[in-house]
Amino acid sequence: MLSVDADAWREHLRSFVAARPGIVPVTKGNGYGFGNVVLATEAKALGVDTLAVGTSEEVPAVTAQFPGDVLVLSPWRPGDDLHQTDERVVHTVSRLSDLEILAGIDHRPRVVVDLLTSVRRHGIRTDQIGVVASLFNRVRFEGWALHLPLDGDDQLAEARALAAQVAAAGADHDRLWVSHLSAANAATLAVEHSADIRVRIGTALWLGQRTTFRARATVLDVHAIRRGERFGYRQRRAARAGFLLVIAGGTAHGIALEAPTPATSIRQRAVAVAKGGLEAFGQALSPFVIGGKQRWFAEPPHMQCSLVWLPTGVNPPTVGDEVDVDVRMTTTTFDRIVWT
Repeated sequence: MLSVDADAWREHLRSFVAARPGIVPVTKGNGYGFGNVVLATEAKALGVDTLAVGTSEEVPAVTAQFPGDVLVLSPWRPGDDLHQTDERVVHTVSRLSDLEILAGIDHRPRVVVDLLTSVRRHGIRTDQIGVVASLFNRVRFEGWALHLPLDGDDQLAEARALAAQVAAAGADHDRLWVSHLSAANAATLAVEHSADIRVRIGTALWLGQRTTFRARATVLDVHAIRRGERFGYRQRRAARAGFLLVIAGGTAHGIALEAPTPATSIRQRAVAVAKGGLEAFGQALSPFVIGGKQRWFAEPPHMQCSLVWLPTGVNPPTVGDEVDVDVRMTTTTFDRIVWT
């Protein structure tokens, strides 16, 4: 269950948007734990003119709730749905060959052209800018897109360099759609290039005030267990006496599903190595918090619930109690959202 302090969460959203003129909220995937339909409805209430989604498949659910333009972030590829009946949809293009195909379509689709950045994910090379610009009269060009690195002092420098190359090629550069650029750097770029900077933001907007929402799980059963007793699907023996907790939430909800570690410091790498070593011996820390600490899985989580080990000396919860869950919102699916 996700419990949300509705007033506090929405106040954060309003103040965040007010401080960033031209912001483009992003909703995609699991909708940052809230769901794309919920966030589309919230975007409408915020009064923004554009909402970004991850894929073309996410467009219908969002346009049913949001009345403004919808920008598809994943690059269009031949065979993808163009949503030709909805004039609000703007597609991202990252290859010259794809733009040439779109330029041959009678209804002139709306497009944003993605430039290749140091992220090296998608994008048209800067030496192709002139050719790209020659096709603009056959599509409805909505600006250039820059997908910048998450952090680093070189973000603004890279954005400046790319904007300068667009200008040098004589291409229209009045609007730039950027990701991961701070409000201050976006304002600087806008002044320097007399451009409309549209900053695409998801995590910092929807999840930026973590105290306004709380993930919780219900305790389904509590079993006292003696040392040596068997338990679980794999019939392991308890190494010591304690309690076996059956808690709602399993792999179907995203429990224990992790992305590879982004560790860069020596300490972060040491922690990752230590965790990997423990998991090799069947020990993994669960996200369930009991008695102020995350507790260990008794065995790998099941689809709908998890078995969690609680040592003696800690007061066990009772059936029906709710415990906190420390989860990554972008990989978690909640059975329900409670607005308080």
